[in-house]
Amino acid sequence: MDQWTPEEFDAHVRYMRDFAARLEETGEFVDHRALAPGGAFVRNDGEGRPPVTDGPFAETKDLVAGWMIIDVESWERAVELAGELSAAPGAGGRPVQEWLEVRPLLTDSAPFTE
Repeated sequence: MDQWTPEEFDAHVRYMRDFAARLEETGEFVDHRALAPGGAFVRNDGEGRPPVTDGPFAETKDLVAGWMIIDVESWERAVELAGELSAAPGAGGRPVQEWLEVRPLLTDSAPFTE
């Protein structure tokens, strides 16, 4: 996105906002946020030691630019909406076809497998 024109960026953001507004109308939208570009990966380095804030670094596929929580009736609907969201316009107005991770929220009634 850092190489997109302002118009391409605006078109992408408009698509995302229109998508969320449509889901608000159907009652499927819960919340969403974009994440700032800065940040760090942090992990515990053992008792009495400060947290580690550098490496090993996650692969690009593991990075997240933002998130959206939706409340839908089925897995199929969640996948359908993610596919639509993946078509948000990018450079040149072409769909970005970004990989989106779809995951249910963990609840008390969620099944566990060993």
